[in-house]
Amino acid sequence: MKWLLLCLHLFFFHFPFSSSCHPYENYALLHFKSSFTLSTAYYPCNESPMKTTTWQNGSDCCSWHGVTCDTISSHVIGLNLGCEGLTGILYSNSSIFHLSHLQTLNLSSNYFSNVSFGSQFHSKFGGFQSLTHLDLSNCDFQGEVPPQISHLSKLTLLRLSDNSELIWKETTLKRLVQNATNLREMFLDGTNMSSIRPNFLSFLFDHSSFLVTLNLKNSRLRGDFKQSILCLPAIHELYMSKNNLTGQLPEFGCSNFVRLLDFSFNGFQGHIPLSFSNLTSLTYLSLTGNSLNGELPLSISNLQHLIFLDLSSNSFIGQIPDVFGGMTKIRELYLYLNNLEGQIPSSLFNLNQLVTLDCSDNNLVGPLINRISGFRKLTYLILHNNLLNGTIPSSLLSLPRLEVLHLANNRLTGPIRAISLYSLEELYLCQNKLQDNIPKSLFSLPNITILCLSSNNLTGVVDFHHFSKLQNLHSLSLSHNSQLSLKNESKVNYNFSELILLELSSLSLNEIPIFLKNCPRLYSLDMSNNKLNGRVPDWLLETMNSIGFLNLSQNMFTSIDQISTSSYRLGSLDLSLNLLHGELSSSICNMSSLQYLNLAQNKLTGTIPPCLVSLSSLRVLDLQMNNFYGILSNKFSKDSQLLNLNLYGNQLEDQLPKTLSHCKNLEVLNLGSNRIEDNFPYWLQTLENLKVLVLRDNKLHGPISNLRTNYSFPNLMIFYISSNNFSGLLPRELFKKFEAMKDEDARFSYMEESLNFYSQLSIIWYYDSVTLRIKGINSILVKISTNFATIDMSRNKFEGDIPNAVGELHALIGLNLSHNRLSGSIPRSMANLINLESLDLSSNMITGVIPAELSDLNFLEFLDVSNNHLVGDIPQGKQFNTFSNDSFEGNLGLCGVPLSKKCRPEQHSPFSPNKFWSEEKFGFGWKPVAIGYGCGFVFGIGLGYCMFLIGKPRWLVMIFGGQPKRKVRRRTRVRRTNHSNMNQMIQMS
Repeated sequence: MKWLLLCLHLFFFHFPFSSSCHPYENYALLHFKSSFTLSTAYYPCNESPMKTTTWQNGSDCCSWHGVTCDTISSHVIGLNLGCEGLTGILYSNSSIFHLSHLQTLNLSSNYFSNVSFGSQFHSKFGGFQSLTHLDLSNCDFQGEVPPQISHLSKLTLLRLSDNSELIWKETTLKRLVQNATNLREMFLDGTNMSSIRPNFLSFLFDHSSFLVTLNLKNSRLRGDFKQSILCLPAIHELYMSKNNLTGQLPEFGCSNFVRLLDFSFNGFQGHIPLSFSNLTSLTYLSLTGNSLNGELPLSISNLQHLIFLDLSSNSFIGQIPDVFGGMTKIRELYLYLNNLEGQIPSSLFNLNQLVTLDCSDNNLVGPLINRISGFRKLTYLILHNNLLNGTIPSSLLSLPRLEVLHLANNRLTGPIRAISLYSLEELYLCQNKLQDNIPKSLFSLPNITILCLSSNNLTGVVDFHHFSKLQNLHSLSLSHNSQLSLKNESKVNYNFSELILLELSSLSLNEIPIFLKNCPRLYSLDMSNNKLNGRVPDWLLETMNSIGFLNLSQNMFTSIDQISTSSYRLGSLDLSLNLLHGELSSSICNMSSLQYLNLAQNKLTGTIPPCLVSLSSLRVLDLQMNNFYGILSNKFSKDSQLLNLNLYGNQLEDQLPKTLSHCKNLEVLNLGSNRIEDNFPYWLQTLENLKVLVLRDNKLHGPISNLRTNYSFPNLMIFYISSNNFSGLLPRELFKKFEAMKDEDARFSYMEESLNFYSQLSIIWYYDSVTLRIKGINSILVKISTNFATIDMSRNKFEGDIPNAVGELHALIGLNLSHNRLSGSIPRSMANLINLESLDLSSNMITGVIPAELSDLNFLEFLDVSNNHLVGDIPQGKQFNTFSNDSFEGNLGLCGVPLSKKCRPEQHSPFSPNKFWSEEKFGFGWKPVAIGYGCGFVFGIGLGYCMFLIGKPRWLVMIFGGQPKRKVRRRTRVRRTNHSNMNQMIQMS
């Protein structure tokens, strides 16, 4: 009986049925809650912040949501406030640090920050020495991770992800790894580990025998990965993507349990190591976004458990190995953006678990396999931008689960066979050589949203009524099928309720389809290059309120109606290359959302509406090749978003408006071929983004001066001011400040603007273009590459030397200083222009020799130094062997190939113009002249002395002073008069 009472006593007093929160912990939690506000403004989670709403004063904290208490001691051992929307600074004296018994702490996805700064990662987190799980990811913590974190020796899980200003020191991480020997999962992705050496990872793995998951994605690791072999005894998942790691991929040893490897988006080079084939437990491998090369190894066939394989965006070459027969579990395979060639291996078409196959942007050839036995679960097949040929197999057009089929930009031929892909949502067959009619089965696809058939050889008559059956159709492109006729019946009630994008370019349309009135959501409409004529109908701009992008270029429209405010949504209007005439109405400014306006190459006249240049939304204004006249308005807005202003080829007059300097985003300014009369617009040098400046063929005059800023035109790549009346010296200081032209390693791309419209279906890319004289020929650059640097200052009145600073512009491709009054010699520094393709110095007064160093310019295709005063022999070898006589004519002192005039031995050294006149013109050198001069001088003196002694002949003696003194003064006056006339003759000549 005593034993029974003792057991009951122990049971009731030491193992209570319910726990009650300790008062000080209850208070600490309530105080912690009150120190923050709840906000969803930066809320990253799907669930609603509801936990702390149950925290009420007077209630047991052990019953609150997010709080876990020990069943014996009643201490709070778990706190989960992830995604609670807590906002404010977490201070070091926060009451949360009083919960000393915590074993799990989750404060993830809160916003411990305010407008000015974020919270520090306090050293007091190291006081939770019982913690096994700590999750502080996505909390906006800042500063260094304190060394006290190494006191958390019981940790098994640590998540500090997505705290981009949280900085790791190598010593701190080393102590943590040494002390937390039970750590199994560590997520440090999105923190700042820039001070951690890549090879420190080997230490981490050697001292983390239980580490199963390590995530260092996007943690700013950088440098060569020099560790040749990594031993990962327990690692299952390793994430190293989105860093700046370079060198070779590491070899792997003693890593039998690795299931996931992600080294994507780094700078790794070389081949895939053979040891990768030993990772037979791998289910996920991503190496995309590196610079790996060589052929794909055959040994990848050993990875038969792979479910996900991404080798895209590298430089792999050769054929895709036919090794996929045993990889029966693979579901996603990405090989796009490489240099792979040959046919797609047949083993790929037998994979029944494959969901996604993307081999786009390669050089794959050959026909697709006729009979596809696999692909039963294939949902996405993306093969665009290859060299595939042959017909589209019928078996491909009947796959049961296919939703996306991208075959655009290949060389596929033949007809489009019957389609029974009833799950299909996207069909891209554009830019091929497909023929015949559009199959009727296509109009029975209930889920199709995107249909692209443009740029083929399709024929026949298509009734638009059939397309209206596709009730989910968002995007339809039929452009560039010249033999395809569209039937549009006005009496038929069309319904395109979901249509957003419609492309009908180059289809020989002679009228605007009336069914467009029944497209309430249509945003992007392209009917360019047709035979549309007459007036642009008012309903097209006014009743279609949804239109944001409208391209009617290359038609025969003659006028455009008044534009009302109802077209407020229109962001892009292209009516270039039409027959528009008359004045441009100011009603066009009613389009308050207009970003892109192209009315180039029409017959518009009058003045440019002042409201147009003050339209703050406008980013591209192209009015080139019209007949606009008058003064360009001075009302450019300080809020201007202009990127490109092209008024080339009009009749604009007077001075340039100085408010152009308000356009801080301006990249291209083309005012060439007008009648502008002004000094050089030095105030444009403040436009730091300006890349193209064209002022050619105007009436600009005076010297180029007043360059007062430290960085004049820092991004300028095209400087074109030819055919004006500029004078004075070449602007030496300006050449020194062309910083962008000094970068010889500039990346190749095109100058372009992305105009942000409704969706990806209607993103408009506008490519900047300009007319230049390149290599002696007037050329139109339809697209301007960002590394195309050229200077043209020809046909002005510049004088003086060519500055040596020109040789610092290493990116220069073209330099034209012809038809000026330049003197001096060709600077040897021009040999530094290693990218130079065109050099024109003709029709100046340049002297000296052609520097032999110019023969080392390997890309020089055009050279013109004609009509100068150059002397000496023409350099030989390399590109100079390709130039004709025209490049050197008009220089009487030049000799050597390609001229017919040969150089004598003494001409191989530089000689002066005086030597040229003495030897070339008179046929003998200076020695005979000196001998003759000396003899003649002695003989003349002797003869003169004799004549004065005998006084005969009298007339000659009188000339030299032999008359009486009374007549000397008169003869002296005569002599002065004759001398004055001679001076006048020299000045006139």
